[in-house]
Amino acid sequence: MTSDRLAEMIRVDHAGEHGAVRIYHGQKAVFDKVEGKQETAKLVAHMAEQEAEHLAYFDALVSARDIRPTAFGPLWDMAGFTLGAVTALMGEKAAMACTAAVETEIDAHYAAQLAALADSDDKDDKALAKKIEKFRADEAEHKHTAIEHGAEETPGYQMMSRIIRLGCRVAIRTSEKI
Repeated sequence: MTSDRLAEMIRVDHAGEHGAVRIYHGQKAVFDKVEGKQETAKLVAHMAEQEAEHLAYFDALVSARDIRPTAFGPLWDMAGFTLGAVTALMGEKAAMACTAAVETEIDAHYAAQLAALADSDDKDDKALAKKIEKFRADEAEHKHTAIEHGAEETPGYQMMSRIIRLGCRVAIRTSEKI
């Protein structure tokens, strides 16, 4: 794998994990203030903690490998928080629909990265693949949790999911290069 392609992978994963943390922060900000939604706030906080672990890994990797973060970081920061807050304001099921959509896209993204890293004999690439496998399992757990909590029962779920997934794909492609 070329060093440029590896840098793109790390840059986009760093941006994606940052965005995920911000989505959950937006959701938690709403659920913390809504009477009777403390359990949902705790659930969202747990997922945010896992995403923060992923982000810390990519923060360290970006620094250690001197990889330029995406220039769109401030936009993803605002967009992630807004997406989380807006879907939480729409209700618990809509927030879970957001989570399911995002995690569906991230699962596919991580699967493609694992396939690209599979043939590498480089020990650093293998270490990255091992982390991505772990993070992918966490993301799958988040999606499963979201579905268990009514994501697919959200009115307009299919359309909402398509729009959020499209936004994720645009953010991924943009963050790889810029």
